[in-house]
Amino acid sequence: MVTNNPILQMFARSPFKPMQEHIAKAQEAAAELKPFLQAVLNNDWETAQQIQHRIAVIEGEADDMKRAIRQNLPGNLFLPVPRSDLLDLLRMQDKVANRAKDIAGMMLGRKMQIPEQIQDELGRFLETAIQTTEQAVIALNELDELLAAGFRGHEVKVVEKLIDELDRLEHENDEQERKLRNSLFNIERDVYAVDVIFLYRIIDDIGDLANYAQHVGSRLQLLLAR
Repeated sequence: MVTNNPILQMFARSPFKPMQEHIAKAQEAAAELKPFLQAVLNNDWETAQQIQHRIAVIEGEADDMKRAIRQNLPGNLFLPVPRSDLLDLLRMQDKVANRAKDIAGMMLGRKMQIPEQIQDELGRFLETAIQTTEQAVIALNELDELLAAGFRGHEVKVVEKLIDELDRLEHENDEQERKLRNSLFNIERDVYAVDVIFLYRIIDDIGDLANYAQHVGSRLQLLLAR
């Protein structure tokens, strides 16, 4: 029977295609944070609001994809890996888009002023977090090749190297977060106390982007071990 359901059509082409489409959509939301932060640093709140709206739309699209995947994901009999593992992977992917929306919403809502002393450091920190989400997309895009190889052989080593790079980027992001926190601590007395609280919150949330991307890699590694 022919179906017009785009999710089912993707499953017909590949049992992993919808998952790959979803992580790409989640990463798209994270990538928008780079121009968003630049608009914030420029006090260009009109542009920041436009970008925040784009992020919210993308996050909503990711949510729609997540719901469709959950509803249409075949049972274990028709999947090469446990259905529960894919649902866990999907949940972690979705956190990337959710966190990107949280970051933009908070910074815009408070019209946050970033102290000049930490602006460059914050920008580098965000850039590494986004690179980590990009690496998660690259790793997930190998799922089709893994399936074709029966989750064995050279392709497994290729994916393991991609996951190793994902882990390296997340570790680099952790180190940047530690240094950025120290830099903020050194200027705390020159910043309003409530602003300091929210700056630490934003640093935490940006770090979460890299953490969630790394968790995607960990879930993928579990699939390799099945």
